[in-house]
Amino acid sequence: MFSLSALVFTGFFFLLCGTALGAFLLHVFRANIYSRELEERLHEAESTLQGYQRDVAESFSQTAQHVQVLTQSYRDMHEHLANSALKLATPEISRKILESASNLGDNKTSYINAQNIEPPRDWAPKAVGSKGTLSEDFGLRDEDDHRHAVVRPTETPEDYDFDGAAKRY
Repeated sequence: MFSLSALVFTGFFFLLCGTALGAFLLHVFRANIYSRELEERLHEAESTLQGYQRDVAESFSQTAQHVQVLTQSYRDMHEHLANSALKLATPEISRKILESASNLGDNKTSYINAQNIEPPRDWAPKAVGSKGTLSEDFGLRDEDDHRHAVVRPTETPEDYDFDGAAKRY
């Protein structure tokens, strides 16, 4: 009926066809599964990004509210200090404070422009005829000068005794 070689050849042929069909179906379904997995990861990443953006916007909104509260507190504190200064100061000082406050808006000259501003120097000024700070022997004294020099403190307790009541030293 059928020869053995025809039967083996037919079996081998269908084995190859089945393998090719299985590989093709695996490729098609794997692509669908892989694309579904990628879409899920993409949606997850988008939702995470939207949550982060929402958190950042909320943080900025809270920061703006805190800055507004801080600004209002600063205004209240400034107003309190000004009112207290007007109440506690002498009438002459109160009048000067009110004049300076009223002149503040009318003044066209800014405080910075009124100052004599110089650029920073990379050298120290010196008196005419003296040695500069970059001189090799600047700050060096002879021993004779050093023995006779009187060392005085730069600050005394009286410098910090503004009302004259503290005499502890």
